[in-house]
Amino acid sequence: MTLLDAPPAAVVAAPLAPAARLLPALAAVYRAQLARAKVSRIPLLFVATFQSLGILVMMRGVVDPGDNPAAHAVVAGSSVLVVAFVALNLLAQYFGKLRATGGLDHYATLPVPPASVVLGAAGAYASFTVPGVFVTAGVGAVLFGLPLTHLWVLLAVIPLAGAALAGLGAVCGLLAPRQELATLLGQLGMSAALLLGVLPVSHLPLVVRWLRDLLPSTYGVEAFARTFTPSPDWAAVGGDLAVCGVVGLLSLALATWAYRRATVRP
Repeated sequence: MTLLDAPPAAVVAAPLAPAARLLPALAAVYRAQLARAKVSRIPLLFVATFQSLGILVMMRGVVDPGDNPAAHAVVAGSSVLVVAFVALNLLAQYFGKLRATGGLDHYATLPVPPASVVLGAAGAYASFTVPGVFVTAGVGAVLFGLPLTHLWVLLAVIPLAGAALAGLGAVCGLLAPRQELATLLGQLGMSAALLLGVLPVSHLPLVVRWLRDLLPSTYGVEAFARTFTPSPDWAAVGGDLAVCGVVGLLSLALATWAYRRATVRP
């Protein structure tokens, strides 16, 4: 028996490296997205902030300043609108572009949980809204003669409302069959946050109020608006934030499912 006749040695497959855990993978994706978006997203953040400031100035000519529900709604809604512009609108465009250009294939080859990709991108985009939200809230409070005492509540409103809106933005971008449709859905979502969040509730028809209750950012707006009263109802503020948080978890879970679906479909 010659060497040529000898049976081939058994090929032993090398074991795959273990998949990355959720939190380290989430931190890595977050840092990568944050570094990547610094240059391209900062100008858009200025646009979002100036847009909200312009709405404040416009509404100042319509709504009386002082301690009244209409002024509270305008300032709170304009502040959360910055989050809607970045977390919902831009994230829908981002994931829509990734899907259209095949960028999702890159993430699909990485040994990271799908949830880390969605949460990392959503967290990075929401982080860019923090300066604009505080600037808008501070200018609005001064413009309408409202107290600045409880602006710290925004530290809870931004991540909770941002998570809910970012999840919806990711779903729009991942499920839209075309990139242009993802952009359209993001724009429509931001327009809904503008019309239903900034306008005082008393000025809206009953049917529109029902639609307003379905918008996740509404509860962040309500929580922030309640803090402008002389004696805020903190139980109601906590309840609104809790609802916003639950909706945020559901929307991010839906976005994770949409990501899985988008990466396995041609």
